[in-house]
Amino acid sequence: MIKLLPAVMLALALAAPLGFAGEETAPSFTLADAAGNDITLPSKKPGVDMYLFWASWCPYCKALMPHLESIQIEYGDDVRIYALQIRDDEDGVAFMQEHGYDFILLPNADAVMAPYGVRSTPGVFLVDHNGMIRFNLFQVLFKPGADFNQLGSSQKSGRVAPYWAAEIRRAIDQILKADAAGGK
Repeated sequence: MIKLLPAVMLALALAAPLGFAGEETAPSFTLADAAGNDITLPSKKPGVDMYLFWASWCPYCKALMPHLESIQIEYGDDVRIYALQIRDDEDGVAFMQEHGYDFILLPNADAVMAPYGVRSTPGVFLVDHNGMIRFNLFQVLFKPGADFNQLGSSQKSGRVAPYWAAEIRRAIDQILKADAAGGK
């Protein structure tokens, strides 16, 4: 019986939608965008706000960002991506332009890390129109292959980024579907 307990707990954990934070209210904050305009979030607009906590030096961010750009293109106005630059001295505007990303850049976002429990990059949170966190990338489980620890950071990030992007898409679809049905 005791040997079955970990297996049962794992099965229950995997049965729930991965990454959903449940009924957690997104902490409010105001930051200046790259043009110096104040943006207050959560926006509580129809659709989904995505908060990407990133840094230009982060290989996982670099691997994930092209996938997020494709999400931006795929979902259009239904998803707004806010790129919260943290622990980074690089020019975020130049980085976004160089890579062709069309995110809303919020440089100097270190003050928002603590309220969201962000300790590392990348962090991704999806917030619905009610201001509720509906997805937290830090809660998404990734099952690496046997050789994963033998890989370098760039190779690891290249493997995990498509998986994360698929989970983010799945969560966006669930949020938009619930909104269309009149749910939370």
